[in-house]
Amino acid sequence: MGDVAVGARSGHEGPEGQPERPDDAAAPAVEDGSGSGSGSEDGDASTGRAERKPKSSKQRSFWKELPILIGIALVLALLIKTFLVQAFSIPSDSMQNTLQQGDRVLVDKLTPWFGSEPERGEVVVFHDPDNWLAGEPTANPNALQTFLSWIGLMPSAEEKDLIKRVIGVGGDTVQCKGTGPLTVNGKALNEDAYVYAGNTPCSQDEDGGQFKVKVPEGMIWVMGDHRQNSRDSRYNQADKHHGMVPVNEVVGRAIVKAWPINRWGTLPVPDTFDQPGLNDRAAAAISSPGAVALVGAVPLVLVRRKRKASKDD
Repeated sequence: MGDVAVGARSGHEGPEGQPERPDDAAAPAVEDGSGSGSGSEDGDASTGRAERKPKSSKQRSFWKELPILIGIALVLALLIKTFLVQAFSIPSDSMQNTLQQGDRVLVDKLTPWFGSEPERGEVVVFHDPDNWLAGEPTANPNALQTFLSWIGLMPSAEEKDLIKRVIGVGGDTVQCKGTGPLTVNGKALNEDAYVYAGNTPCSQDEDGGQFKVKVPEGMIWVMGDHRQNSRDSRYNQADKHHGMVPVNEVVGRAIVKAWPINRWGTLPVPDTFDQPGLNDRAAAAISSPGAVALVGAVPLVLVRRKRKASKDD
């Protein structure tokens, strides 16, 4: 009985019983465990929230930046189209077989900004100099095509652009007689590499197929490779430029056939334009009557000066 009573006191009141109170000792542990569990749950929840916030932030950031990225892309496309390279679609058969209707070409617009001018043999795109396209069918693009063309993401839908090959530059004399060959500064051009098969270099007609012209400075004389199916300089000699194209109307040189992919290729200057003597415009000028008279007058002036000096002595 006494042991029982002591045991009762030890369990509840006696100081000696404190080490023997596992329940009391365990209680804080349970509380700690419970607290740690609660803390863990809070921590997990907090961690979950911390992980979700950056993800939501990234999503919001992306959608906020997307319009800016699109704007930058459009500005870059517009700058490239304006100053570097622009795509053009071939609307007709006038440049066969070099270019087929529907081909897409890339035009170099950069070099003209540095003062480069068209050279013989180059294929160039230029603005209609004086209503050459009158009566020709014109493109009718929708609003989206017009916008994409304006920023350079689609070939130009501008119906006032033409594409031809440069035959003569300022100072050149270009002539077609009979069926050819075509001559530049008295040199015959071998055009088999690019003139449409079955065509003659010159056309025998009274509408412009037979001609002899002197190209003024700042102008170019252009012709299509499909000679019997091209309304070019020959057939526009009645306009204000007499069939010539002002250099400042040239958009740029076509350098690459980009589409369709099976027709991809460059557009180099044919070898016939590299032949010796083609640049001898000075020699051609001397052969003119005025130049011959000038050359003949020089010795007479020198003789008169010599005689005058002798009399003075």
